[in-house]
Amino acid sequence: MTEATASIPIPIHGAGTPPTPEAWQAAFEAALPYEAFLDRHATPDQRSRWDAFHARVVLTPAQKAVLGGFVRRMPVLVLSGAWCGDCVNQCPIFAHFAAAAPAIDLKFLDRDARPDIAAHLKVCGGQRVPTVAFFSEDFAPVLFYGDRTLSAYRASAAAQLGASCSSGVAPPPTDQIAAVISDWLDQFERVHLILRLSARLRQIHGD
Repeated sequence: MTEATASIPIPIHGAGTPPTPEAWQAAFEAALPYEAFLDRHATPDQRSRWDAFHARVVLTPAQKAVLGGFVRRMPVLVLSGAWCGDCVNQCPIFAHFAAAAPAIDLKFLDRDARPDIAAHLKVCGGQRVPTVAFFSEDFAPVLFYGDRTLSAYRASAAAQLGASCSSGVAPPPTDQIAAVISDWLDQFERVHLILRLSARLRQIHGD
């Protein structure tokens, strides 16, 4: 995001006013691709942790096949923080999904840099990250999902962890990573099927 882009006001008018599709599109266009987001917001130490987790993410052939079958453009806006352990341990998964599915248009926004947008992506009244906003190609909202998946919350509950956002210093075990990948893929696939079966979009695309 250039300084010029960062200064463009996003037409979202307070937490009580639902954003229009045009407002969400403006927010999406102000966001950054995965690598550019890290280049702008991550310290060298934070970047090393993101890169290390990214290297641990492995999609199965079946998962790649599911993602490769996506045909509807799916804008995905991730409210994130380079400092957040929950983001370290989830956001690289989205980058793998986007690499396997060209239909996924993936962008990231820093939570603290864009409080105007973060105000509309709260979870249980808090601005938790990552929070993911899924849209149709014309920026009608489809799903807001965050901040941890069910598998991650089960693991946290079992371990009686109290921190809302860990440092990411101790990465999760491989089997837990696989479970979280599966949880997130379920959400991405569900959104794609909503888009693919939408009567409105099928009429637009003639399929």
